[in-house]
Amino acid sequence: MNAQPDSRVAVVLGTRPELVKLAEPIRLLGPAARVIHTGQHYDDTLSGNFLDELGLPEPEYLTGVGGQPRAVQVAAALAALDERFAAERPRAVIVQGDTNAALSGALAANARSIPLIHVEAGLRSHDRAMPEEHNRVVIDRLADVLCAATPENRALLLAEGVPDHRIEVTGNTVVEAVHEHLPPQAERTRLLDGLGLTPDAYVLATVHRPENTDDSAVLATVLRELAALARTLPVVLPLHPRTRARIEAAGLGPLLDGMTVLAPTGYGTFLALARHAALLVSDSGGIQEETTVLGRPLVVVRRSTERPEAFADFADLVEPGPAIGTAARNRLAEGAQGLRRLGTLPSPYGDGTASRRIVDLVTRLPAPPPPAPVPASSTPSASPSPSAAPAPAAAQDLTTAA
Repeated sequence: MNAQPDSRVAVVLGTRPELVKLAEPIRLLGPAARVIHTGQHYDDTLSGNFLDELGLPEPEYLTGVGGQPRAVQVAAALAALDERFAAERPRAVIVQGDTNAALSGALAANARSIPLIHVEAGLRSHDRAMPEEHNRVVIDRLADVLCAATPENRALLLAEGVPDHRIEVTGNTVVEAVHEHLPPQAERTRLLDGLGLTPDAYVLATVHRPENTDDSAVLATVLRELAALARTLPVVLPLHPRTRARIEAAGLGPLLDGMTVLAPTGYGTFLALARHAALLVSDSGGIQEETTVLGRPLVVVRRSTERPEAFADFADLVEPGPAIGTAARNRLAEGAQGLRRLGTLPSPYGDGTASRRIVDLVTRLPAPPPPAPVPASSTPSASPSPSAAPAPAAAQDLTTAA
């Protein structure tokens, strides 16, 4: 059965960071946006409450994805997306970043020869131990329009042989997300007062990546370093559900005793806390970008990073261990002067118009021709590279014109 035409654009996402970064493009698309949530983040505190806070429409939800191993997540989401795209073919598909949800959306679009737009294309850590690195490389090979956040991302794509006409430097949508959702000063003051915090006199920390949580010895090392900092000034720790589960399973709860432990916060609350922190310590990718907009210093606890732009001024990269405390104390020693310096620097991720640029690219896509009839006995399969499934002419025309 042939797909019925759909003039809408499918926005495929599945995690809290994707909701944040795609919120403004979704709002700008308006009724043309068809939001599909794979359920990769299945905890309501991580995604569900964000819909109201970000003002997003209720998505179409897939089932059987959240909480599954990576291969099962991708396979289940791909099968469900392919079924939906077969029944109601979108004029284009947008994915963001490097999640399993994004990979599933990219494969489903490629299998049905639907133009694919990749937001935040060209990030590379060159660390093959990161599942996200494999995801982002595959998505970039499949994408017809690659929205690179920075000129450095564009250069990496060109070095890998991606044609120039498929790449557009748009900036990163995180810039407008931060400006849009940072609460006003009075609200931030009330929040800090309620937690007994003084502006510029506490550390905000997050820990959630498997490399820091799945090995109990590594997790204990990170928590000990945070606990040592907490003996000098308050440490605020919004605790990810899977991190809390790992802490409880390993019997590491006592290491939290000296910290202010919070449940996962809303985006605005987190930004308010980050805006007035003397320092952030985190393994998050998104926080590496957000701190450059907020003008705050950051210690990144990871083996590698796909966002080197932040490390010229705003961030330091360290592995779990004593280096966390050393880097943190060095940043804190810069004091008010260091905070003022960072506050004057522009973010390397753009001027806050990335969402408009991305939506302009999407809306200039001509309507694709109807798909060729597919025999009932045949099932489309995702092609491993654009050479096996040529980029739709619509997407090539779009990027050439851009």
